[in-house]
Amino acid sequence: MPEKYYLTTPLYYVNAKPHIGHSYTNIAADALARFMRLSGKEVLFLTGTDEHGQKIDKAAQTAGLAPQEFVDKMSLTFKELWKKLNISHDDFIRTTEPRHMKAVGAVWKELEKRGRLYRAAYSGWYCTPDETFWTEGQVAREDGRERCPECKRPVERLEEENYFLKMSDKREWLIRAVREAKEMVILPETRRNEVLGFLENNELQDLCVSRPKNRLGWGIPCPLSDAHVTYVWFDALINYISAVGYGADAKKQKKWWPADAHIIGKDILRHHAVYWPILLNALGLELPRMIFAHGWWVEGGQKMSKSRGNVIDPLEISARFGVDAYRYFLLREASFGQDGTFSEEAFILRYNTDLANDLGNLLQRTLTMCEKYFGGEIPPGASSAFRGELRDRADGLLPKLEGLMRRLAFSDALAEIWALVNQANRFIESQAPWKLSKEGKAGELAQTIAALFEVLKIVAQALYPFMPSASENIGAQLGMKDPITRIPFENNLWGYFKNGGTAQKGLPLFPRIESEKK
Repeated sequence: MPEKYYLTTPLYYVNAKPHIGHSYTNIAADALARFMRLSGKEVLFLTGTDEHGQKIDKAAQTAGLAPQEFVDKMSLTFKELWKKLNISHDDFIRTTEPRHMKAVGAVWKELEKRGRLYRAAYSGWYCTPDETFWTEGQVAREDGRERCPECKRPVERLEEENYFLKMSDKREWLIRAVREAKEMVILPETRRNEVLGFLENNELQDLCVSRPKNRLGWGIPCPLSDAHVTYVWFDALINYISAVGYGADAKKQKKWWPADAHIIGKDILRHHAVYWPILLNALGLELPRMIFAHGWWVEGGQKMSKSRGNVIDPLEISARFGVDAYRYFLLREASFGQDGTFSEEAFILRYNTDLANDLGNLLQRTLTMCEKYFGGEIPPGASSAFRGELRDRADGLLPKLEGLMRRLAFSDALAEIWALVNQANRFIESQAPWKLSKEGKAGELAQTIAALFEVLKIVAQALYPFMPSASENIGAQLGMKDPITRIPFENNLWGYFKNGGTAQKGLPLFPRIESEKK
């Protein structure tokens, strides 16, 4: 049986349309999922939508729709976007689905059986935009108003009776787990330090896991009380186990849990690196093996967000420049884990330099020379005879990528691929096939052209996780008989064209674009 790899994105809140941040997370997860599949692993790539809570209720009212009708409509916008962006998820879960609601009920009952819940009066502050409770000591005060310490928006005072998950007694255990990083690793290191700083410098408060039904009816019913519904964050986190059969399919759960990677944005790190591990521990389940919190996309020094009105529409930008170019820019421009700066100028520069000049030009020149000197036929036997630094770098690409992709170092992985692309372009200049042809050096010319085909084949497969359509396009123009996805990584070595082949030159891969801003 192949080794399993279970990775997840957060559930996206459906109170508004998806934006660049959502697409960034899913494109990164997709690249990882595709890489793991090519590496021979059986992958379960989960994404979905978070559909309960006060914000959803209010958004539905504003839209003049019933909550279920509203979330049905909004969830579809995410599904459609993932299809347009070529996201290869294996499962899409919604928190309004029966399978998830059943699992949430099972979690409630298991926690009660284990003595991890209690009911008490709550008095404190609540941030509706973040769906988060804050204590008197945590709330920020600015301009004479109490504000959320995270998003800085006003909070409301609440006094109500709720259920709480015991967390305070797990503080020392979680500090050890984060420090030792044996069962669960938090990346990048700055996020791990952030979690440790929070745990070491703050008393851990028990987590409120319900809302009174008379204040908020739009939520999963609490099986312990007809007067309560499930708190939205508690509900949403459970999706990672409800999708693999918690409370319904023990065999499936055993196969897939624990998750190998939770990919999230840094703004929801605390929920995933503090609340979620404690909840899993309370249920007697293993912790996820990795939590990776990536950075934000910023413009003019400010985070892109719906509230600031400076979001980038993934559909609009990918329609203008191409889906693969959009995927490439997001994963190449910024180190995954750090903030990235988005601008149209930077996008066009990266497109023209990397995609049009480097990769596109390499493919076009190679195919043109093959056509000119060999009538489009790849010389048989020539690539096997070729030796040199170009071949060494090509054969050494996969081991480098494996280490980088396991750390989700997407930008570094793409830099390694481009190092090979650039070396191949320099190889053309140094070999000067036009001179070899004039000098009648047929054998050396054949080896040169065949070597470029081998490089482009290796580059095509290495690019598949990042730019699947471009990768398949390259393979088709090279005349590859096998689909990119059917060549295991361990066979992605020199020698595919040892018996020759026929090139199928097509249109330029990435035509240059000019900035619309003059």
